[in-house]
Amino acid sequence: MNDLLHFNHTSSRRRFMEYAAKSCLGVSLAPFLGQSVLAAPAKKGKGGDEPQAKNVIYLMMSGAMTHLDTFDIKPKAASEVRGDTTGIKTNVPGMQFGNWLPELSKQADKMAVIRSMYTETGDHEGARYLMRTSYKQINTIQHPHMGAMAIHQLGRRNRMLPDNVVISGEARHPGNGYLDPATSPLPVGDPYRGLENTSSPDYLTEESFDRRMKLIDQFDSKFQGRFKQNKVRAYNEFYSQAVNLLGSDELKAFDLSEEEDKDREAYGMNRFGQGCMLARRLVERNVRFVEVTFGGWDMHTDIYDRLPDRVADMDLGVATLLADLKDRGLLEDTLVVLTTEFGRSPQINQNAGRNHHPAAFSSVLAGAGIKGGQFYGESDEEGKYTIDNPVAVEDFNATIAMAMGMDLTKEVVAPNGRPFRVAADGAPLFDLFS
Repeated sequence: MNDLLHFNHTSSRRRFMEYAAKSCLGVSLAPFLGQSVLAAPAKKGKGGDEPQAKNVIYLMMSGAMTHLDTFDIKPKAASEVRGDTTGIKTNVPGMQFGNWLPELSKQADKMAVIRSMYTETGDHEGARYLMRTSYKQINTIQHPHMGAMAIHQLGRRNRMLPDNVVISGEARHPGNGYLDPATSPLPVGDPYRGLENTSSPDYLTEESFDRRMKLIDQFDSKFQGRFKQNKVRAYNEFYSQAVNLLGSDELKAFDLSEEEDKDREAYGMNRFGQGCMLARRLVERNVRFVEVTFGGWDMHTDIYDRLPDRVADMDLGVATLLADLKDRGLLEDTLVVLTTEFGRSPQINQNAGRNHHPAAFSSVLAGAGIKGGQFYGESDEEGKYTIDNPVAVEDFNATIAMAMGMDLTKEVVAPNGRPFRVAADGAPLFDLFS
């Protein structure tokens, strides 16, 4: 998985397939196989309502996005807490964001901002792992992230496209964890380039390609017959699925050149903005779970030299995504998640930056039945601790899982014999929904 998330160099169609199939055996990338392509029947959440989040766009601000300069500003605090951030009005009376968020301030009526998130994990890798899996990292098992669990519980619903995609992912993404390789996310390293290594070199005709595939099948048939294991079957099925995908028009879903230049520019001509647009294109084609990672938030030094550009890309990309989904009638079925691994310290440090701060941070949910225009929970006057409606990571993930119609009580037994749930012991936040 680590290599595939960064596998961006150009090569032939054959190499794309060989690398992907190899990873199916060794690194668990096989997003198209093993599960029924029929959509699973809708399940009721604990609140009794039919699930509203048919799709999820999960936006991870990797590096710990500062809550005090974005969604949890403290205008009455001391200057060493406020920093250079001031408040601006949003389109919801009485609701203020940081002045760095002029575009999202126009979309506040769609957003539920949780200002009372907390975690006990203060290292980046461990905290991101917890956010994605609801479990702390341990050496004996790797837990699956939410997209993989969704496929495991709800089944596949696309015949050609994957149901789980990670855009601009990180090397240590948990992926499918202990689940079947079929639940793995398909990695898209760079949204500008889309799904790479899918075109044939000029010298390779369709007839030649088909002939080579038949030869591969002949070479592999004895091995596959002798070793009838899940990973071997996954290897074989992946080749078949990959051939079908490569010959399908569905590949165009990953091609942003299909979009008008003005529409691409509206999202921002940067990797995060284009990743948001690609996510919209994918959920428009019924892809269940799309994660977009945006790093660079670890600002221990000179935060106000670095923050404006970073937050501007986030502000424009997310705001345009929300507006675009709304205009296309997709927001009511798509849950947009904006989160990070923990917050940043209230006190500006001696290097003019903010340090790690797991005791309080902010996350956002929008769409799919979420009641917009609200703050949920509260941190203290300096943004140091949560003082109202504290929300653990497991509770946040339980809310996402419930919105998708997943069974929060269902246990999956991992290879080490231990049972796990999609959101551990988390309890969903029913008050966030309309």
